[in-house]
Formats: sequence, C-alpha cells, structure tokens
Amino acid sequence: MADRVALIDYGAGNLHSVHNALKAAGAADIAVTDDPAIVRAADRIVLPGVGAFAACMNGLSAIPGMIDALEARVRDDKVPFLGICVGMQLLAERGLEHGTHAGLGWIGGEVRAMDATPSIKVPHMGWNDVTPSDGAPLIVPGEAYFLHSYHFAAADAADVAAVTDHGGPVTAAVARDNILGVQFHPEKSQAYGLDLLRRFLDWTVS
Repeated sequence: MADRVALIDYGAGNLHSVHNALKAAGAADIAVTDDPAIVRAADRIVLPGVGAFAACMNGLSAIPGMIDALEARVRDDKVPFLGICVGMQLLAERGLEHGTHAGLGWIGGEVRAMDATPSIKVPHMGWNDVTPSDGAPLIVPGEAYFLHSYHFAAADAADVAAVTDHGGPVTAAVARDNILGVQFHPEKSQAYGLDLLRRFLDWTVS
C-alpha cells in the first residue's frame, strides 16, 4: 500500500502547487489536512510555509492538537518529515521577524533577517546553487528556486544539510534524523525539486 502523505493545511502554505508537485513525484495518497488525527496516521508529513514566521507559527498553533500530533508522529514515531520555506524555518527555536517568536524548537538556532548591501538584494529571490554538506540526507548538488528575506542560523553546524551563496553562505537546508527542512521551494524548482520530492517519498530513515 502506498504511503499516506499528510500535507499540513494551516492557512500559510502554497498547498495547491506543493500537492501537485508531490503527485508528480509519485505520491498516490496525499491528504491536504488540518486534522491532527490524519497527521497521527500519516507515513510522511510535509509542512509548507509562506509569509511571516509569527503568522505561520500562530496559524499552526491555532489548530487544536496539531502541534501535539506533529510532535508525536515526527519526534516520537520518527516518520519522515519535510518542511518547506517557512515550514523549514519553524523548526528553529525562535524567529526574529517583527519581534521574537518561539518556533517548534526541533533544531537549535534562530531565524534572522538577511543583510542587504548595495550589491546583495533582499529578498533573496530566484535560482541559486545548492551545495550539500557531507552526509546530508536527500540533498544533491544543483540549482533550486529561492524566495526569502530571513535565514536559518543553526546553533550546530552539523544540522546544516546544505548551503547556498547570497553574499556569503546561507542555509539552504537543515536536517536531523528523520527531519529535513529546505529553504528553497521544491514545487518551483522544476526537475531538481521533483527529484528531491521523489527521494523524500522513498526515504527510509534508519
């Protein structure tokens, strides 16, 4: 039987495009859901995210039982998890956008504003290289589509699965055990993004 993929609907994600990309990558059973019971029964979980850190975290927190369900299924049961863009940033301990706001705290670090200079534009928008760290799960070298003004500053370099360059190294992905977060948008990254989603759908966490 095909794995059940829960795509979390909390009012802050590009759900239609992510759903279509997962389907194109081979997912046969995708539930776009705000139901914690469905999340608890899922074999793989995807958390998209678009917008401000606080608004996304508030949207997730506003669904009764959702964070508890995510904690149980991802952190306790160790099912494969993918966070996309702000969905990746929410893995941090805190975000510093419009004040200080608590995140999920699954990966140490904070989400900070990117520094603009006369030669470095913010937001970081468009195609850029992805350079994986040694031993990073699922990430391969290539080009992906980015759109963000804040970046994940990880407390432990071992949690950085990939970087890109925008006036210096910027975290492109974080990973720990069964948890992967990507700053770029797989659903907008054409063949590179679909290949990543295929690897996520096939991912067996040891």
